[in-house]
Amino acid sequence: MTKIKDVVRALEQYAPPAYQEAYDNALLQVGDPEATVNRVLVTLDCTEEVVEEAIERGCNLIVAHHPVIFKALKSLTGRTPVERTLLKALKHQIAIFACHTNLDHVHNGVNAKLCEKLGIENTRILAPKSNLLTKLEFFVPVEDTEKVLEAVHAAGAGQIGEYTDCSFRITGTGRFTPSSQANPHIGQTGKTEETIENRIEVIFPSFKQNQVMRALLKAHPYEEVAHFLIELENENQEVGAGMIGELETALTAEEFAQHLKKQLNLITFKHTAWPDKLIKKVAVCGGAGSFLLSKAKAAGADVFVTADLKYHEFFEANSKMALVDVGHYESEVYTKELFYDILTKTFSNFAVDLSATNTNPVRHS
Repeated sequence: MTKIKDVVRALEQYAPPAYQEAYDNALLQVGDPEATVNRVLVTLDCTEEVVEEAIERGCNLIVAHHPVIFKALKSLTGRTPVERTLLKALKHQIAIFACHTNLDHVHNGVNAKLCEKLGIENTRILAPKSNLLTKLEFFVPVEDTEKVLEAVHAAGAGQIGEYTDCSFRITGTGRFTPSSQANPHIGQTGKTEETIENRIEVIFPSFKQNQVMRALLKAHPYEEVAHFLIELENENQEVGAGMIGELETALTAEEFAQHLKKQLNLITFKHTAWPDKLIKKVAVCGGAGSFLLSKAKAAGADVFVTADLKYHEFFEANSKMALVDVGHYESEVYTKELFYDILTKTFSNFAVDLSATNTNPVRHS
């Protein structure tokens, strides 16, 4: 039987909580992690209506993109929509899990899904994040190198983009003198020893440091393992905000507008003047993306598709790049499909439902 904590673990492996913004609250917000999963409802927002839908469908876990608990709660009396949503979920023993900006930031997350919907190919992160990687250097006897490397790779070290088991080694001579209290793997106490060792270098996401170090120390034959941990300033090309890529075929402004409406099921959208050229290179950011305007310009985007743009921000467009505001809900609603794909590929012993509730608070007349 699958427990709620198993579903949480699978989603957090896909979008690590370490990648969420400091203001965010992506986690299991309601429910017992040890409870067995009966059926899961995936949604963009968790509202009273969504909880009611979960009750009707027999779902005891709701997976949402936007956290229902975002600001601190000082009471739970049903005075606000958030409090009423939580009370209804608690009454019917329905757990609520949110996967928010951490899912925005991974390379196969919210923006990748938006690019998929729009047919944008050859994608890359628009604004990669830095200071998220750590380099580990350690020394190991030549004959034990493969065993130790296998252990640290299994713990998450050595993956760079589409390449796994990445490492660098230099062979040299290690020299040491064990004390009378030591229990050396090589040599004798009180006697200086020299042995051929490999110096190994591997890179890993910083949040995996504890598990990588546990694996190293467990697999390494030495009583004392000489090692260095170095925080890297490198950009992590797989983690960051927004995405940019190219349409398979360049489109005229009118063709692109119709393409947007069709692919995102839009009634209308706001935009600046279209550039006087065919549209090929497109940047996107699901949700509020005005902070990426300069990045989209610098990347040479013909159009930047996002949401929640303010009036004065539209002035920041230029003749080379158009700004498009499709709406917050419209830019992220297909995250439901992303959750569905992750869960159905990972688990086969419970049903996953796409919520049919339209949680968009904005109406167009």
